[in-house]
Amino acid sequence: MIATYFSPAQQRLRSLAPGFITSAVVAAAASFLSDHYGAPVMLFALLLGMALNFLSADGQCKPGIEYTARTLLRLGVALLGLRITLAQIAALGWKPAVLVVVVVTVTISLSVLAAWFLGFNRLFGLLTGGATAICGASAALALAASLPAHPQKERATLFTVIGVSALSTTAMIAYPMIAKFFTLTPMQAGVFLGGTIHDVAQVVGAGYSMSRETGDAATVIKLMRVAMLLPVILCAALITRAQGVSAGGQRPPILPGFAVAFFVLACVNSTGWIPAAVTQLGNDLSRWALVIAISALGMKTQLKELASVGIKPIALMIGETIFLAALVMLMLRWAA
Repeated sequence: MIATYFSPAQQRLRSLAPGFITSAVVAAAASFLSDHYGAPVMLFALLLGMALNFLSADGQCKPGIEYTARTLLRLGVALLGLRITLAQIAALGWKPAVLVVVVVTVTISLSVLAAWFLGFNRLFGLLTGGATAICGASAALALAASLPAHPQKERATLFTVIGVSALSTTAMIAYPMIAKFFTLTPMQAGVFLGGTIHDVAQVVGAGYSMSRETGDAATVIKLMRVAMLLPVILCAALITRAQGVSAGGQRPPILPGFAVAFFVLACVNSTGWIPAAVTQLGNDLSRWALVIAISALGMKTQLKELASVGIKPIALMIGETIFLAALVMLMLRWAA
């Protein structure tokens, strides 16, 4: 009786295990390469995953790859809430908070308009703009999870992750030199780096390469940008519901479950009740979940599809990055 009861679960586990294990192995290899060569782990995960694209076409790995790319992605985004506390935001005062809200809102709005002008779906502008303005690959994955199914969604998501990872690495090298060129104070440099570089890891690397004060300020500003992920996801869900979906599709929920979990974890983390060890464990789990998910996403696409996107999407993301840096620099003297 017990064996019969658990049989469907066991069968489900057997069908998912090959694809999940393969994705985890790719993620471990990507993490190893990232640690030894300094490039973004998300970029390595994507490239290694795409090299194993044939595994997702058919066979034993396909169900597990599909499940990993979808479910583990949402888990990783939800656990990002453990990176944020209200005390971190309050410590910098209200001006940096206003700066973050303004630059995120303006950058995403301009990205949506630019995407429409270039002939793309406006949701593609929301995807690239959100990745640029908030937290790079993590934001791209979170926004993609909140958008309705579309034949081109995975291709657009992968392109965005690759583009934002490459631009974030470039910014990590170039932006500290820009901060020194403009003789910014340590606090101003921290606000500039935290307000412009896409991924958290690159912000930390760039900030602490200048000074501890700069690194601390950059990290908190970056976490404030990560906190903007929740309202942006909510707006994305509302927009897609208002637009409707294609026949046979389903409207996304007004607020996805992983976004609710993100908010709850951020609030609980702000109370100080969660031990530091648990917070660190949650951050590590979030990182691994996202890397494994992006490995699975890489296996679901083909490099030739990404190579055919043309120059316009590349120009869009470069333009968004330059605009964000210019806007933060303009507001810097007022905010810091």
